[in-house]
Amino acid sequence: MPRIVGMMELRRGALAAFTCALPADKVAGLRQLWEQRDALQIDTQGLLPAPLLPGRPSRPLLVLPKEVPRRSPFTPEGHAALLHSIAHIEFNAINLALDAAWRFAGMPADYYRDWLRVAFEEAQHFTLLSDHLAGLGHAYGDFPAHDGLWTMAENTRLDVAARMALVPRTLEARGLDATPLIQAKLRKVGTVAALQAVEILDTILREEVGHVAIGNHWYHWLCQRDGLDSASFHSQMSKAHGGPSLKPPFNLAARRLAGFSQAELDSLPTLPL
Repeated sequence: MPRIVGMMELRRGALAAFTCALPADKVAGLRQLWEQRDALQIDTQGLLPAPLLPGRPSRPLLVLPKEVPRRSPFTPEGHAALLHSIAHIEFNAINLALDAAWRFAGMPADYYRDWLRVAFEEAQHFTLLSDHLAGLGHAYGDFPAHDGLWTMAENTRLDVAARMALVPRTLEARGLDATPLIQAKLRKVGTVAALQAVEILDTILREEVGHVAIGNHWYHWLCQRDGLDSASFHSQMSKAHGGPSLKPPFNLAARRLAGFSQAELDSLPTLPL
């Protein structure tokens, strides 16, 4: 594991955690970094060497999104596969938050503190899901997954405003919409394990609102700093980098808590009559 304990500069510590390949090492290193947070110096200007990819294990097998098998959550295997897919999202979210913390120079110190907090909370989410999978007789890596989240990170690696627009405000905000639908499905499954998963998703949803809010805050801060129109720039970046089409239903209450304006909520597509 790259040396993280005793590393007293936040962005370099985030980069060290980013390069950890084994999930347990990444989570442990990030926990140590979080515990040191009050003592961390922050070099806001330094340019750090950029690895091609985050550290990640050899499994799960990464396939195209359409090649990920569909399984019914009403079977034990399907329930495990569904929770594995969420664990995979959370593992990617750790790396996305760490990447935001180390990659982009020239931001205020609070920006780096915010994304360290997000990374730490994403690691807690991943741990909750990994423990749940273990109770089902599975582990992270047992099912194939896709790399869509990281593709968007690659597309926005040169532009922090594009990153804030398309990762927290678009991809992670979609999680706010999807989580209640997944919870409803798990409640229909009705097993003890399924209801435990619903409780885990309650915790994740509550904290993900805060993560999207952080993305919203820094996106609008960047737009104000750089003289960008927030609505048109978001649309331009989505077209330039292959942002996904947004489809209802939307979790309007969660999006409102996460800092989306009423005008932004009103602009979301609606279900056809």
